[in-house]
Amino acid sequence: MAGTNALVRAINVSKAFHGNEVLRGIDLDVTTGEVVCLLGPSGSGKTTFLRRINQLETIDGGRIFVDGELLGLTQRAGRLHRLSDKQIAAQRAEIGMVFQRFNLFPHMTALRNVMEAPVQVKGVKKADAESTARELLERVGLGDRCDHYPAQLSGGQQQRVAIARALAMKPKLMLFDEPTSALDPELVGEVLDVMRELADEGMTMIVVTHEVEFAREVADTVVFMDAGVVVETGACAEVIDNPQHQRTRTFLRRILANAERSAAEGSEEAS
Repeated sequence: MAGTNALVRAINVSKAFHGNEVLRGIDLDVTTGEVVCLLGPSGSGKTTFLRRINQLETIDGGRIFVDGELLGLTQRAGRLHRLSDKQIAAQRAEIGMVFQRFNLFPHMTALRNVMEAPVQVKGVKKADAESTARELLERVGLGDRCDHYPAQLSGGQQQRVAIARALAMKPKLMLFDEPTSALDPELVGEVLDVMRELADEGMTMIVVTHEVEFAREVADTVVFMDAGVVVETGACAEVIDNPQHQRTRTFLRRILANAERSAAEGSEEAS
């Protein structure tokens, strides 16, 4: 990693499940403060790649570094050895991840959900964790929902609690795995608004999404993946507005057509 300003560096990352290659030599650099959006059809390896960065999946080959630190492995006497579970948990604590499903603790209030990890993982005093949690819930527009349980919140509100929960760990990197895919269309905007604010504040983010307009608005770099490889990468003006590969063009044409159809159906229902 010497001589690079990349916060995240993936080198030749590969992964297979039962002989099926899901990632086939992924290379990607993400600089501090950069927002990278990963686009691509289902099964293209986007989620697996995110889960590997957060060490929820092992890899079969390649290396991933975050802030100069090799994830999951250490080198001793010229050989690589797997880190202990405790060491891997410490690395994971530096990376926030927001999933498709909110994964909130149903028996805890929004406030307790946000407090839990700092207290249990980082040993933060409860009073300090509570103060930070209230600030974060206010930040995502839920300051008046601190005492509500997940079942009392809409899907969009639950996802905003999940974002606050990830931010409570003060991560150096945020990963979003299709954070709006499980939401009703009218709730998507409130989650994307929070993500826009994070991008404006300089949070380093890798976002798996099908929200092409969101990617166009906030992404510094767009990566199109298909069949486990990076097909195309570049600025929005290059990948979204002027794609060079037929696979990228076909995917974007279909996604944009679906978005237009959904918008038209929404207008008809509203009228």
